[in-house]
Amino acid sequence: MTGNLVVLSAGGTGGHLFPAQALAGELMRRGHRIVVMTDSRFANYATHFPGAAIQTVPSSPFNALTAPFKIAAGIVVALARLLTLKPDAVIGFGGYPSVPVMLAATLARLPTAVIEQNTVVGRANRLVINKVKAVAAAFPIARFAPADPSKVVLTGNPLRPEVEALWGAPYNLPDAHGPLRLLVFGGSQGARALSQIVPAALTRLPHDIKMRLSVVQQCRAEDMDQVRAIYANAEIRAHLESFFPDLPRRMAETHLVIARSGAGTVAELMAIGRPAILVPLPTAQDDHQTPNADLLARAEAGWRVAQRDLTPDMLARMLMQIFADPLALARRAAAAHALATPRAAGKLADLVESLRGEVA
Repeated sequence: MTGNLVVLSAGGTGGHLFPAQALAGELMRRGHRIVVMTDSRFANYATHFPGAAIQTVPSSPFNALTAPFKIAAGIVVALARLLTLKPDAVIGFGGYPSVPVMLAATLARLPTAVIEQNTVVGRANRLVINKVKAVAAAFPIARFAPADPSKVVLTGNPLRPEVEALWGAPYNLPDAHGPLRLLVFGGSQGARALSQIVPAALTRLPHDIKMRLSVVQQCRAEDMDQVRAIYANAEIRAHLESFFPDLPRRMAETHLVIARSGAGTVAELMAIGRPAILVPLPTAQDDHQTPNADLLARAEAGWRVAQRDLTPDMLARMLMQIFADPLALARRAAAAHALATPRAAGKLADLVESLRGEVA
């Protein structure tokens, strides 16, 4: 095997692991070897890292009573592994499982960087942001930036291959009598409220709009039957699933998205170029999803609506106004794509190689 050895450390959810997947693929194309250090939840995403070695490290959510002890144990385990591996760089993607690895890497004085995917620096990255050599930012940092701003490099958010393949996909303008395609998703933490509000709003729309609607919606399994019944009674065509493995393709096919505003969602909306009504998760740490949504709202690429304001009546009125002006939808789609940062994975890989002055 050729090239340098790079350790990637990320939380065990898609929001952290998809960008890590994109960087791993780019670095391996350049001849580097990859080790991924994360927690046991990684089993759901193991196939996304072909050719990489996988190691689990003890960790714990910050609010658990045992967190200090598990994180300390994780630091010891990670330090031993890093001293054995002697990697050329250690890159953190946030999430609590990355904390022991990144703290161990700084203790070992290894070249380090973190990528911050949100406009508000997450708690895990805050613990190490002033210790690492570089901070790759997906978006301009609004809060909790490092003390030394010169270490921040705006790279954009690395995108999984399925999204890159749909970069700037043409927006098919809805015609006067054709289908109105609506995609609704909220992730594991945010789907319930959307399952309550969106179907109730759509049943309030005029009959002619309801007959044109084609809804694709992510629902929690326990909400599926109720949501399906609401759509069936209103004669609204709807396809419901608890998880969409092909979500980027469905995003490209839709006219309008209703979703939460996690960093990955916002980056994918920009990359593909789709307008969205964004409803920040109200329980998100430090309300970090609101500034993410504002990136699109300020550029007139979407709308940001607080969940407390999103009643079925309000959403129904909003959708009637939106669907009445297809050209405005197309303009917002173009505005969303104009915000995208091209070659994010390549820029991040360049940064990783520069940590040791290495060029592939």
